[in-house]
Parts: sequence; C-alpha cells; structure tokens
Amino acid sequence: MDTGSSSGHSAIAWRRMTRALESAARAEAFAEQYERLFLQSGKVHHAELADSYRRTAERHRSSARLQEKFARRLMARSGPRDTRPLFMSVVADACGTSSAALTLVGSDQSQLAVAASDEGSRAAQDLEYVLGEGPGTDAAAGSRRISAAGRYLERYWPVYGPAVRALGFGEVIAVPLKTPGGCLGSLAVFDPRPGTATATAVADITEALVRSMLIGPDADPEFYGGTDHRDTVHQAAGMVSVQERCPVKDALALIKARAYADGIPVNVMAERIVSGEIRLA
Repeated sequence: MDTGSSSGHSAIAWRRMTRALESAARAEAFAEQYERLFLQSGKVHHAELADSYRRTAERHRSSARLQEKFARRLMARSGPRDTRPLFMSVVADACGTSSAALTLVGSDQSQLAVAASDEGSRAAQDLEYVLGEGPGTDAAAGSRRISAAGRYLERYWPVYGPAVRALGFGEVIAVPLKTPGGCLGSLAVFDPRPGTATATAVADITEALVRSMLIGPDADPEFYGGTDHRDTVHQAAGMVSVQERCPVKDALALIKARAYADGIPVNVMAERIVSGEIRLA
C-alpha cells in the first residue's frame, strides 16, 4: 500500500469510527427511553428492549474502537516503505492475542476468502483449508463457539491438531460470524493471552465485525485490502483441471494434497503451478 492509499484508508476509518459512535449514541438514547418506560410501567418487555439497545450500543462502540486504532496505526507510519498495518492485526489485539484469522464461507461451507493478522494465523487457516477440519470450520458449520487447548486440539482434530501445535499454537477460540440470515464464516483466535481474552470477549468483537465490516452501509469484506480470495489457487486449479482432464473440485484437492505432502503453503504451490515451475501428474 502506498502512502496515498494509507491516507485514504485512514480517512475512511475515521469516518466509520464517527458513524459508529453516532449509532452508539442513538442506541443509548433508546435504551434510556425504555428504561424510563420500564420504571413507569413495570413491563418486562420494556426492560428487555432497553437491554437490547445497550448491547447494540456496545457493539457500535467496539466497532468505533477498532476503526480508531486502525486509523492511528496507519497514521503512525513514518514512510512509504513501512510495513502496511493489517486491519486484522487490530482485531487480534482487541481479542487479546497477536494471531487471528477470519474466514468467509459459501453455502456449501467451502472457504471463499481469508483475512489474517500475521503469518502464523494465516498458516493455521491454510491448514484448515487444506485438511478440511479445524475450529473455524466447525464454528461456521455448527454456528457455535469452539475452544480447545493442549491435548484437546489433537483429540478434536486428529490431523489438524498436531499440525497446528507444530506451528507453535497451544490454544484456539473460534466464533461463528452469525447474521440474521445464517452464518458467513468464523473468526479464529490463536493463543489468547491469559486473563485478556475470553470466549465471550471474542464473541463480542466478532459481532462488532459482522455489523461494521460484513453487513450494513459501511460493509467492507475486503478488510481494507487485507482479504485473500485465493485467486491464484483457483487459477491453478483450472490449469490442473485441463491438464489432468478432471473436475476443478478434484484438481483443487490434488493441489491441496501436494502442498500438504511437500510441507509448503497452498498459495505457494499454486504460484509454482501457474508459473509452470511444476506440473502435477
């Protein structure tokens, strides 16, 4: 990202922060209104509405904090050669860790895109993509929160568990990206700091992300350019499909299997196939 892009993204983040704070203020006003009605009427549904608006206000405030922190990180860059900060790094920090990955899935639960905070979380998410098992996959498919640590990683996921532990991760929390119409995917947090991140805190951040980045007027599923749609992988699958005269789905499975067997990221394998460096046979 060049300096101009950083400046543009920073301006967008500030605007999103401002709108989120305005939405929080409106939700708080409604909450206060229904609290007064509850005191006057004693009707339970007034108290329930007040509580609902309080939760909505907190989601908007969480969204505002994420946008503000991202904007400040962009502004803190001292030059065009500085490493581009990723929005997911802000999400990870809010969840009490340095490693977090968000995965978007299709109606068949296949991975459509991934946004990661760092190389470790991206590698962990690539394992799920290749192996077809893991916490993010289960959280999205079952629309429920998943958490595991230590030996339970291997107990729950016989192949993924040992592989993710080999990456240096000993704990994971995954929360579904729920919407009124279903589930868009999941957010996985790796090795949360003790006493900092809890499953409830991660769930709150996830809900804020859904409302601020995935649906609504300010939706940005590209996460400020940090989302990978695995375009090279799909291009490679198309090439292998033609070369091997097999369905694209089978070609993709071949690429994943070869990447896992060779111990390299699936996107690197795809790049080598597209460049003609290797050919699956």
